[in-house]
Amino acid sequence: MRRTHVLASCLVAAALGAGLPLALASGSPAETAPDRRTSAVAPEIDPVTVGLRAGHPTPGTVGRVAGPFDDRFTLTDARLSGGVVTGQVSVTSDVSALLDLQVLAGFYDARGLLLGTAAFDLHGDHETRPGERVRFSIRAPQGVAAQVSSAAVGVPVLVNE
Repeated sequence: MRRTHVLASCLVAAALGAGLPLALASGSPAETAPDRRTSAVAPEIDPVTVGLRAGHPTPGTVGRVAGPFDDRFTLTDARLSGGVVTGQVSVTSDVSALLDLQVLAGFYDARGLLLGTAAFDLHGDHETRPGERVRFSIRAPQGVAAQVSSAAVGVPVLVNE
């Protein structure tokens, strides 16, 4: 009888450790424990998003956040005016069709606190030639444009053939 209790305790501990729901016996109808399953793999966090959260650009400037594709493009003419960041991205690694591009911007107040983020997305075939620039314009999220003092941009998505 004792072995049964030990075995049952081990099974309960293993089930709870794995985050599985467990039916509890208590003399009343079986109840199900709350489902506390979590992913065994931590979600990937994009380095550009992390950089935007950690950034504190100097008022009046547009900073650049490091990302996974920095060796494949150049960023030029980044400017901030009226809560809108503009600039140009030139793909330098290849001259094939540009399939997807995302430029992510963080907008900051005068103290360097992140007010919000917004993105420019280009999807589909965009024929690129050597040195061609893709112009982007990213407006601050609604309600914060008047408070924007600085911005930072990065490229979390760059896909070409």
